[in-house]
Amino acid sequence: MTGADPSGRLMRRLIALVAILYLASLAIGPAWWPWHLGEEVGWAIFWQLRLPRAMLGLLIGGVLGLSGAVLQGWLRNPLAEPGVIGVSACASFAAVCAFYSGLATLFAPALPLAGIAGAAVAVALLMAAVRAGTGVVSLLLMGVAINAVGAALIALVLASSPNPFAFQEISLWLAGSITDRDLRYLAISAPFMVAGAAVVLGAGRWLDALSLGEETARSLGVDTRSLGLRLTLGVGLMVGAATSVAGVIGFVGLVAPHLVRGKVGFKPGAVLLPAMLAGAALVLAADILVRLLPTAFELQLGVFTSLVGAPFLVRVVRRARAAWLAT
Repeated sequence: MTGADPSGRLMRRLIALVAILYLASLAIGPAWWPWHLGEEVGWAIFWQLRLPRAMLGLLIGGVLGLSGAVLQGWLRNPLAEPGVIGVSACASFAAVCAFYSGLATLFAPALPLAGIAGAAVAVALLMAAVRAGTGVVSLLLMGVAINAVGAALIALVLASSPNPFAFQEISLWLAGSITDRDLRYLAISAPFMVAGAAVVLGAGRWLDALSLGEETARSLGVDTRSLGLRLTLGVGLMVGAATSVAGVIGFVGLVAPHLVRGKVGFKPGAVLLPAMLAGAALVLAADILVRLLPTAFELQLGVFTSLVGAPFLVRVVRRARAAWLAT
């Protein structure tokens, strides 16, 4: 009799871990469980602050982990992550414009709506590159170009901001956070993240075929152009919606697939769901830790994930170099 399926055991553990972290995220905060403030105030804090924050942490972490797994499988590059295709930069620039113009102050949902609109522009450009059939290299170059233009435009807006308070608010938002996001942010972004996840989750077996090379995948019946359009749309929806409400939360999409790949096998399709759960666990855990750190102010979530993720990236690069030298 053989042992239990390791991938199934991993999935059960990840689901249990995400459930525990989600419940902890609901309970932990500046005032901990807020019922001592009165039943009405306690419920208001729970529904308007705790629940949206926990749900956004769950969804954003999940889609970032899933996007990273999709991109690493599609581009056949273990260092690929959601920021590489430029969607985050476009979403960030559009959100910065909402800050700069004052729309975000007059109408709070203008911020996520602007971010989603900016992400849509990036997705349209990327889909045009895929539709032209120019290959993965051209897609990466398009992503690099979009990232460069987006970063330059953000720097231009920051440099021309006449209001120091607006400058500070934009800078804090760009650092990434899910603090003070209410149900409106959740309602606006969640449908896009769920739709994007649904688009890419069904493409697992085609990603497995693509890992053998584009020519081999075509011989197996994969329409690589249609698959590229599908993956671009799905990743764009997920990353754009996540960035539009939380700013840039780096390294989650890079780290999550690597945490599970060795336990589920190296087929890209098998990594998708575990990476999604691992990403959700990473963001929920990081968000809980930034609340508990004994600092004078709450550390930005994106700053924390970058501080933790950067050493992991160095480790991945060193392992890849060691494997290359061994061959």
